[in-house]
Amino acid sequence: MTDIGFTAPKKKATESRWQRMVHTLLYGANVDRNVKAKARIGLAIIAFVALYGIIAGKLVMFALISEGHGGRRGVSQDAIATARPDIVDRHGAIIATDVKMPSLFAEPRRLIDVDEATEMLTAVLPDLDAKDLRERLASNRGFAWLKRELTPAQQREIHRLGLPGIGFLTENKRVYPNGPVVSHLIGHVNVDNQGIAGIEKWLDGQGLAALHMAGLATDRLQKPVELALDLRVQFALRDELAKARDKFSAKAAAGLMLNVNTGEIVAMASEPDYDPNNPREANDPTRINRLTTGVYEMGSTFKALTIAMGLDSGRIGLNTTFDARIPLRYGKFTINDYHAQRRVLSIPEIFTYSSNIGTARLALSLGVEYHKAYLRKMGQLDRLRTELPESSEPIVPKRWGELNTVTIAFGHGLSVAPLQAVMGVAATLNGGLLIPPTFLKRTQDEARALAKQVLKPETSIKMRYLMRLNAEVGSAKTANVDGYYIGGKTGTAEKVINGRYSKTKLLTDFMAVLPADKPQYLLLIMLDEPQATKETHGYATAGWNAAPTAAKVIARVAPLLDIAPRFDLPKAEQAILVSNQVAR
Repeated sequence: MTDIGFTAPKKKATESRWQRMVHTLLYGANVDRNVKAKARIGLAIIAFVALYGIIAGKLVMFALISEGHGGRRGVSQDAIATARPDIVDRHGAIIATDVKMPSLFAEPRRLIDVDEATEMLTAVLPDLDAKDLRERLASNRGFAWLKRELTPAQQREIHRLGLPGIGFLTENKRVYPNGPVVSHLIGHVNVDNQGIAGIEKWLDGQGLAALHMAGLATDRLQKPVELALDLRVQFALRDELAKARDKFSAKAAAGLMLNVNTGEIVAMASEPDYDPNNPREANDPTRINRLTTGVYEMGSTFKALTIAMGLDSGRIGLNTTFDARIPLRYGKFTINDYHAQRRVLSIPEIFTYSSNIGTARLALSLGVEYHKAYLRKMGQLDRLRTELPESSEPIVPKRWGELNTVTIAFGHGLSVAPLQAVMGVAATLNGGLLIPPTFLKRTQDEARALAKQVLKPETSIKMRYLMRLNAEVGSAKTANVDGYYIGGKTGTAEKVINGRYSKTKLLTDFMAVLPADKPQYLLLIMLDEPQATKETHGYATAGWNAAPTAAKVIARVAPLLDIAPRFDLPKAEQAILVSNQVAR
């Protein structure tokens, strides 16, 4: 009680006359409420006017300074405005970074002799167009770029000229120390350091461009962007693809490695590629990213999806048989088997002999609508979206009848992006989870939160068995690597040339699962128009080129991925079906 009676009078005594007047207007007991409201609004207006007055004053000050010190102000602001974060692989290795580079500008109003300046500058920079340069210098503009990204030697020579009205701005130039190794994935930037392709463009879409415009994207504020990519695996994959392309005289080669449990893409390469340090090369149409931008009929690797559909339906088991004694005639079309057995085949035989007839009959037994709904569920009928802006819509038949189901069942008649097909096949092996692929680091828990259960876990076990069986007795034998329990499926598709399937222009591919009993990774190898060699005895199908290429990649990358070699493993049935107690 004593404190209350003592402090109030002391506070009033210390208030200024202005404070007492404001206090009376705002809180005085005898002041009209309208007067109080007007007083409060008036104070708010005064505060805003003062704040904007300060800002306006600062702007005027900067504008005045710029007239006399434009070069120095530009140095700091331009460098800040174009900064981008480093991009690193999953182990922190640099994939893209910024370096400081000088760029040449002019303040035409301050030039004394335009002709002399033109002559002296073109002597140092002969690649400049003299006529264009003179027009820029003769303009009445306050600022004009003359040449971006000078070398230190060029900067020194121009500095020695001592030309008034000529200056330098320090800019951030994007550099890719690995050259073309990660080109299609990382993308590239334009001369203003803005992302225009790949992960670089995705970065701008995540708000980086807005930060640049606001001047808030400084070097210090930006954390590195961590990719799922393993640069060591990427080097090995790209190297083996280049060798395979050369060996088989293929038009192109492409491959990727996906973690089937997280959806992370740990490596992706498409040959021919380009150097993002020289992005003009990207305009060459032969250098497209075939894995996300191109769409293809994937051939017999698609049979993995069809067989999984049958096993998951509950109507078809591993012991179910289909008649493959005679070709399947459908309208004017006749469906044959490349490795024709001319007998009734079980599901494992259909898979290992890659029977078109057996796979088509399986799909027909479930019906067109069932087939279509299943492929949509497996993500094969809609455009696949990832961080990469470059992607294509699958080419789906407008009218889907029984003939479409027949051909799509064995990999013709539906064109998808190879990454899309890999996502679907991964779901048949990882326990039945369809996980959206990503180029960014992701944990298994994060992946499960995004995943959709599209197949039963027991279906997935049977598919692992079939994939391994194919490496023991089928077309995937050439993919075996000592010590590694590999499974896989080959695919050879005839390309459509001028509206007709060509017998000589093939697209071969191979999907390898590693290890087959406890899948961690799925590797895709794809060769566009490979040619037969003496070593392949005149054959150009996937078992002779894509599968052996996959073996070479696996031998190099498995140790890098901490997959320990194992020896004396039992056959597929014992190691996968019996150990998991899955009935046939």
